[in-house]
Amino acid sequence: MDSTEGISHTGFHAGSFSARDETRGAAKAARRRVRIMSATLHQLLPHHEPVAAPAVRLALKTDGPSRGLLDGAWWPRSRDLLSELPALTDVLDPLWGRITRIAVNPKYWPVIPHEIPVGGHVVKVGWFTPEIDPHKLLLLSYGTGRWDLLVIPPETETESAARLMAAASDYDGPPLTASALIAADETRHAVSAADRPLEPDEAGKHEEDGPASAAVPARTDRASRLVIGM
Repeated sequence: MDSTEGISHTGFHAGSFSARDETRGAAKAARRRVRIMSATLHQLLPHHEPVAAPAVRLALKTDGPSRGLLDGAWWPRSRDLLSELPALTDVLDPLWGRITRIAVNPKYWPVIPHEIPVGGHVVKVGWFTPEIDPHKLLLLSYGTGRWDLLVIPPETETESAARLMAAASDYDGPPLTASALIAADETRHAVSAADRPLEPDEAGKHEEDGPASAAVPARTDRASRLVIGM
């Protein structure tokens, strides 16, 4: 009786160990299959190389203390401050000192975060409705001072944007506000009857009268403007 019980007891343990080993083996095989499938899937998935952010489009006065109401012009590619500001501060920080605060008018900025992470630090963002021109960006740099940039609307055509950048960064230009500068450019270059192509007989008359004179800005030897991304 005792021997029978011993045999039965031993057989029970042997069967348990065998089942346990089979379970462990199956689990290991399953994990191995998962690893193989994961590695294969990783190889099949397309690898996307990081895409560099487009260069900032910027024109600045650089020769001596700024005159007028603007220090230059910025032409962002969108109205998303979170995505646009880091590229701008990457350029301005080495030139003006670390930018710590900015302020905008919310008229043309749909979302205005309280803070924006930029290269290695955070820029605090404020907004003011009557005090700040809707087409201007106010920047404060750490221990350096205040700077004002014309914000050219992202949808502006290249020729118009180039004119606005030149005007905002011109030391000898008229002291216009950001909105007044944009309005003046739109008025000056608006399509009107005076801008239509001349008829052949009109063109001949002008040739007889002599070539029309055009106002050309005076050139200076100094490099008073820094243009980036244009």
